[in-house]
Amino acid sequence: MLTINFMLNGKLTTLQTAANRRLIDLLREELKLTGTKEGCGIGECGACTVLFNQKAVNACLILAGQVDGAEIITVEGLATNGSFHFLQESFIKSGAVQCGFCTPGMLMSAYALLLENSAPSEDEIKDAIAGNLCRCTGYKQIIEAIQKTAEAMAINQPK
Repeated sequence: MLTINFMLNGKLTTLQTAANRRLIDLLREELKLTGTKEGCGIGECGACTVLFNQKAVNACLILAGQVDGAEIITVEGLATNGSFHFLQESFIKSGAVQCGFCTPGMLMSAYALLLENSAPSEDEIKDAIAGNLCRCTGYKQIIEAIQKTAEAMAINQPK
């Protein structure tokens, strides 16, 4: 057994687990954070994307030992005080949510991009979500939602 300490959605979390457990299993089974989805289990679909030290990663590829000392943000960590993050609202308003299976991963990839680049080009957005597969929306609405969020961020930036 391995004891790991990490920040999860802004809260210090301590778990005892087997060293070969994956982050997605810890999130879904141990911590009951089921927003992160498992699609393929091999890092190809992006459904399990979370932020690991502010970088988008596939939670199915991260082992428990790697989590010790890290900062993890899941889709549940985007909302504050029961209110959706503007990015989540933008996805809803833009029709970027269909079946919803890919949505948490898309949101986390988009959030990671916006943390790094508050004014991304369309090509930069496409590159940031290239590891996230969606079978419903055709990506147009997803890209628009991310663009609207970036524009709103620019408006709200202090001058």
